[in-house]
Amino acid sequence: MVKKWTKVVAAVAMLAMLFVVAACGSGTKKEAAKSDAPKADKKIVLGFSQVGAESEWRTANTESIKAAAKEAGIELKFSDAQQKQENQIKAIRSFIQQKVDVIAFSPVVETGWDDVLKEAKAAKIPVILTDRAIKMSSGNAEDYYVTFMGSDFVEEGKRAAKWLVDYMKKDNEPVNVVELQGTVGSAPAIDRKKGFEEVLKDHPNYKIIKSQTGDFTRAKGKEVMEAFLKSAQAEGQKIDVLFAHNDDMAIGAIQAIEEAGLKPGKDIVIVSIDGVKGAFEAMIAGKLNCTVECSPLLGPQLMEAAKDLMTGKQLPKRILTKEGVFPAEVAAKELPNRKY
Repeated sequence: MVKKWTKVVAAVAMLAMLFVVAACGSGTKKEAAKSDAPKADKKIVLGFSQVGAESEWRTANTESIKAAAKEAGIELKFSDAQQKQENQIKAIRSFIQQKVDVIAFSPVVETGWDDVLKEAKAAKIPVILTDRAIKMSSGNAEDYYVTFMGSDFVEEGKRAAKWLVDYMKKDNEPVNVVELQGTVGSAPAIDRKKGFEEVLKDHPNYKIIKSQTGDFTRAKGKEVMEAFLKSAQAEGQKIDVLFAHNDDMAIGAIQAIEEAGLKPGKDIVIVSIDGVKGAFEAMIAGKLNCTVECSPLLGPQLMEAAKDLMTGKQLPKRILTKEGVFPAEVAAKELPNRKY
């Protein structure tokens, strides 16, 4: 009888142990599942690689991103590429190694991103493009980023040309245009030129007689405009219009025009792109005729996109910013409203 009870007790003990083990195993699985799920209170880490600080626009863009990250409670790892693609690639690889939640960058140029973006995709880190687009040498570029937010550069070029044609009101007389392009190979330089030229195709009396990069900087804009003026004088050509791919180059060119004894905005009509405060001040002074807006205030949109990604929301492939055209006659009224 004692032996029988001993066997029963042993059996009960064994069942109890199995139950405990099963319960512990179940708890471990639940904990594992819980740890795999995103934590609601986990701080989002965003790695951002900026082009540089080549213009008022870019400075405002950087300030917008930093302020918006702070406001949104997002940890921002910021890197300034100083206009060099190799610096951006290095920064993106660093973000991958640090296992950030989201990578965002404004590419210096369109091409040359294949390897590093494939590395980001392999690491399962979503990539957001801001301000500028990219092209891949193999495969579809859209497979390597979740969204591209920013302006339509082709449309900006078209707006500049449409304003110019309407302002000049010259259907038959020849109009000589010089063009200050942005950084060679960059999306805004390529697209703004494309849009501008598309409109001028319907107005063959408008001819771009000289076109050269000014690297989006005031100093280079002035230097290239000086060369344009000297060359035109030597060739017996008259420059009627300057189209600058950004306001900073236009402002630099204004200095060169004045130093040559000409009146910017009168002797040479000037239209540029960005819409920075400096352009509005130049218009008020009568030295610039029109600026086409390209808003740098992308920070809030970027932080919203990062948060949406972390909650599993699918983003549209293209997020456009709303922008306008500002001729000189509205500059004084609009200047107080400018945030950059």
